[in-house]
Amino acid sequence: MKGINKNVSAKLALFGATLIWGSSFLMVKSSMDFMGPHFLLGIRFTIGCLLLSIVFRKRLKNLNKEYFKKGALLGVLLFLGYSLQTIGITDTTPGKNAFLTAVYCVIVPFFYWIVNKHRPDVYNFLAAIVCITGIGLVSLNGDFRVGTGDAFTLAGGVAYAAHLVAVAKFTKDKDPVLFTILQFGVTAMISWIVTLLFENAPTGWDVPTLTGILYLSVLATAVALLLQNIGQKYTNPSSAAIILSLESVFGVMFSVVFYGEIITPRLFVGFVLIFVAILISETKLSFLRKNANPVVTILEDVQE
Repeated sequence: MKGINKNVSAKLALFGATLIWGSSFLMVKSSMDFMGPHFLLGIRFTIGCLLLSIVFRKRLKNLNKEYFKKGALLGVLLFLGYSLQTIGITDTTPGKNAFLTAVYCVIVPFFYWIVNKHRPDVYNFLAAIVCITGIGLVSLNGDFRVGTGDAFTLAGGVAYAAHLVAVAKFTKDKDPVLFTILQFGVTAMISWIVTLLFENAPTGWDVPTLTGILYLSVLATAVALLLQNIGQKYTNPSSAAIILSLESVFGVMFSVVFYGEIITPRLFVGFVLIFVAILISETKLSFLRKNANPVVTILEDVQE
């Protein structure tokens, strides 16, 4: 019975993390009305870095030159992903931003191929074809051009894929918490530099704005990461991948309910295709095969 409760609790933790991340797209979009994207990132990752440093302060003594060197590179890649995604959401809807960002799940195996000569399987190639079709339906305008916001969002997805592959390459047998703290710190530092050079500080603050910032900094950054780590530890990889892939679905749900985003038939088909592509890439459709062994994908291996 204890095992059942632990399994259920783990899946609830993953759902919690996914729900928080799905809602964060709406929070980011709302925050863009009052501040620049890098000002928001600076606050978000500064608070996230400080919180994790306090909670895991005993581990900080294990930091060394290797951690700082690799953590700096990972931090730059993480910054690029969040920067491009946040810039992108200023010129697109939260729902489209959520789904177009999620394409990193499909891209990871191909980047991993370049780094480790680990050739993607037939499911990865099938997922890529389905995903590209979905992206076309979601992002191409009537004149077959990709909107500026969608283009930045897709570029952010590529940066996230590069970041995850770098994590797999550099953090093996290392403390993931320390690397997370360093990445948050580097992302915050670069964000503040970009803010000072190119953005203006917000002129007015109100309760909803402060609440949104705290939500993104505490829940969507530190708490969601903790829930993910706990959930994946006690959930089989295939189930975890399916639950985590719902982030984009929740992103659209929040956008429709609270932002008023209208889902046209074309957008709906595009979203479905991207979601199916993620499921194919992450699970190899193992949940459809009776007595299939859990599939450990590259992305899941990175996140553990």
